[in-house]
Amino acid sequence: MARVSYRSADINLMARMMRAEAEGEGRLGMLYVGNVIVNRLAANCIDFKNLRTVSQVIYQVQGGNFSFEAVQKGNVFYQRARGVEKRLAKQNLDYWRQHPAKFALWYFNPHAPCPPTWYGQPASGQFKNHCYYEPKPDTCASVYRG
Repeated sequence: MARVSYRSADINLMARMMRAEAEGEGRLGMLYVGNVIVNRLAANCIDFKNLRTVSQVIYQVQGGNFSFEAVQKGNVFYQRARGVEKRLAKQNLDYWRQHPAKFALWYFNPHAPCPPTWYGQPASGQFKNHCYYEPKPDTCASVYRG
């Protein structure tokens, strides 16, 4: 059973986002970004309430800007997703979760060492240039299920 409901168009959109955000970090880096996308869709808490589709997660606006830098800058569509990214996206949607992004709802590239917290949420780890942050259990317990 898939972690979240999705359509084939969601695989393509998510794959494009994963490529735009983390292509330079290889397949594993793209999978970690995919974890965050799926976690936001599954969490239904804090900033991510009532998100029901991959498209809603990717195009979510917070504080007047798109949540993901690739959408803000427009490079989410810089190239279409290749087969490898589509397979990775499907893995994320179906079952794949791994530390440090296993429960992460946020990531960013600080161009420096990872801060221990980000907007009050604890760091779960780092992979290459991206720092990952998961919510405190009392803030969003739903992300820790499933």
